[in-house]
Amino acid sequence: MDISGEEVTHGTDRGPRRALDREPLGYLTAALRGVGQVDLQPRLLTGAFILAGLWAAGWRVGLFATLGTLLSTAAAYAFGVDRDSIAQGLQGFSGCLTGIALVGSLGHHPATYVLTVVGCVLCTVLTAALGTLLAPYGLSALTAPFCVVSGVIVLGAPSFARIWHGDPAPVADPTGGDPAITFTDLWHAFFGNVSQVFLVDSWYVGLIMLAGLACAGARVVLAAALGSVAGIVAAWALGAPTAQIASGIYGYNAVLVGIALGAVLLPATPWNAGYALFGAALSTGLTAAITSFFKPFDGHTFTWPFILTTWALLAAVPRLPRLRAAGATG
Repeated sequence: MDISGEEVTHGTDRGPRRALDREPLGYLTAALRGVGQVDLQPRLLTGAFILAGLWAAGWRVGLFATLGTLLSTAAAYAFGVDRDSIAQGLQGFSGCLTGIALVGSLGHHPATYVLTVVGCVLCTVLTAALGTLLAPYGLSALTAPFCVVSGVIVLGAPSFARIWHGDPAPVADPTGGDPAITFTDLWHAFFGNVSQVFLVDSWYVGLIMLAGLACAGARVVLAAALGSVAGIVAAWALGAPTAQIASGIYGYNAVLVGIALGAVLLPATPWNAGYALFGAALSTGLTAAITSFFKPFDGHTFTWPFILTTWALLAAVPRLPRLRAAGATG
């Protein structure tokens, strides 16, 4: 739901409900929209570009992103979730990220496939649970189901010999920053911020994904670009490690906040545009704080900074008249 009490469908597109009725084509298009919905966009072309970028990042990433989206979408069908929600891809995006997170942390093993199935079903259930809990506040679950499910699985995996096959990638260390930064670092960071939304460190993957966002409209790609710039500026101003700025570790949450507040959940006004940039910078600082919080027990930051920043700033809007969404009252 949005802050006015209407159901949030992230971005919207004409025709997905009709497409869903044409099985199995509807199932596949719903899953493809689910890939795009990670960036809050349901356009098929956006999802296709992003999925192409994920396969370009490596067959394991592409495979588990595809499997995760298909599995969570299928679970929504099985549970009888509202068809419009499925058609818009709103049941697939957490599964997409969960598949990528699990293969990246646990490696390519039979147990990873099993856990991906379990995790994607849990994402569907948790999406419904959080939807119920957050509805009175006019908020949606965003990527919280992915963060909870993947975080718990990865954290508990080392306790089980049939699951654990080595150390996960280290959590970013927010200390030891070097303010010196080169032009190469800057443009790598600009695109890397976009790819790191999907846990991928690759500037060319980010470029492919940004092209997909451009297919969703000028406002969307501009919000993503400005969010990326805000993340870079905030991270540099705070003295974050240059290597981690360049790899997108500090800026991917800013991209998501920029899209959410600057192009999807609030109307297009100068005040809201400034509010979105403020949120993008805020999420960058929050990334370091949440990383430090998780570090003692080897937890993962994932997209928690985006979620918490967006929830907090959206919850404040009804009390801030200049930012109030169109149609909101009270």
